[in-house]
Amino acid sequence: MVSRVPFYTTVAILIITGLSLAMMRHLQLGIPFWPGEQKQAWLIEARVDFVSFDQPVLASLKLPHNPPGFTLLNEVAASPGYGFAIIEHDGQRRGEWSKNQANGQQTLYYKAQLIPDKNTLETTTEPRPLARQVLWSDAEAIAASDILTQARSKSSSAESLTRELLRLLRNPEPGQNTALLLTNHSIASALDKLLNQAGIPTRVSVGLYLEDARRRQGLTQMVEIYTDDRWLAFDPQTGFQGLPENLLLWQRGGDSLLDVVGGQNSRVSFSMIEQTLPSIELAQSQFAGQGLSWLGVHTLPIEEQSMFKLLFLLPLGAMVVVFMRIIIGLKTSGTFMPILIALAFLQTSLGLGLISFISIVAMGLIIRTWLSRLNLLLVSRIATLVVLVVFLVSLLSLVGYQLGFSTGMTITFFPMIIIAWTIERMSILWEEEGPKEVLIQGGGSLLVAVFAYLIMQLPLSGHLTFNFPELNLVILAVIMLMGQYTGYKLSELRRFRAMLEQR
Repeated sequence: MVSRVPFYTTVAILIITGLSLAMMRHLQLGIPFWPGEQKQAWLIEARVDFVSFDQPVLASLKLPHNPPGFTLLNEVAASPGYGFAIIEHDGQRRGEWSKNQANGQQTLYYKAQLIPDKNTLETTTEPRPLARQVLWSDAEAIAASDILTQARSKSSSAESLTRELLRLLRNPEPGQNTALLLTNHSIASALDKLLNQAGIPTRVSVGLYLEDARRRQGLTQMVEIYTDDRWLAFDPQTGFQGLPENLLLWQRGGDSLLDVVGGQNSRVSFSMIEQTLPSIELAQSQFAGQGLSWLGVHTLPIEEQSMFKLLFLLPLGAMVVVFMRIIIGLKTSGTFMPILIALAFLQTSLGLGLISFISIVAMGLIIRTWLSRLNLLLVSRIATLVVLVVFLVSLLSLVGYQLGFSTGMTITFFPMIIIAWTIERMSILWEEEGPKEVLIQGGGSLLVAVFAYLIMQLPLSGHLTFNFPELNLVILAVIMLMGQYTGYKLSELRRFRAMLEQR
């Protein structure tokens, strides 16, 4: 007895490989399993306004760099007459506009498109920062020392000390020392200095709260402390610890937000709008050239992609044919003729495709009957049929076009050679078995083609086979499993109905 272990091992390897590659592509590249899935995106516009008086202008705006919780998709500057460049230095990004001479009111625009991404985490490669030296006035130094002493008595870590300082600074009825510090400093500035005096490294960042359709919105100050090899943010106005999901950190320490040389009264404001974009487009643009993207066909020219989109549907059609013939027991004219008919239906439509195919085959059978009287050899007879089928298809296409059917011309997608062979095969079958067998096999071919078409035209089928071509390995495993089936076909069960009724 032949062992089936190698066979089932091969099937298991095909299934595991196909599913594993598909899952890895989904997780690495973000390609969705469901077609039409949408993803949230934010389009943010920074507007810089200033006045210039007939002099060279150099404007520099701090740009977001790997903001935690977000992924930058694309960015563009729109400022006619200005040169623009993005400068990266010491982990900081700045957009610089330059113009030889400008006069009057000037407006510069920077637009960025970002998507929320919880997997985007901050990676700190810079050396551990050190606390800065703090300068106070004499009175402020005494007040700061008292506040720190009071806060330290109720805290045990950098985080708890920060929370306690925020509680004291945000108290609606501040004490004398707190009121003194807040006279000349904002809450963020006072907290920043107090923490550095306590030996805790900090940086003052600014963030943008994202709200749909907001215009002329300003930035919110955040104080970040360095503890446990990471930066932890605090909102000095609300006392909130951590980064809210709708807060985009635009600037994290470093230089000033906006510098303008050659202009006066400069200011920057932000507008934003929420968008929903197809997840598949975002994945293609975001992860192009990364991970398993080289296994896909998205990098090919559009013409080749269209070809592969149909080609990857063939295994699905083959599985339908195998199921209908082995499990159901339908007879077809040829083994995979139904697949090619189903592909043709995808290019035309089911109704017109059926009418066109039946018409061509019927007229071809009539012509084949006439050719049989000429006593031509097989090769010559097939070649003659091919030529005549071309004329028949062209005639039907022109008639359909004249009648106003938009799919009239697309019936030329029917495979000429296969149709010619089908006509020849059915003609011989007519002569040997009679018209009943022709109707059985011809009808079976069309029925299987219709089932294959109904499955292949599903949006989910096209999406999965094109974006996850490795799933065809799973289809191959299923076809191999059905190839081992040797039991009764469903269509044969009626033959044994009488035996069951006798019991």
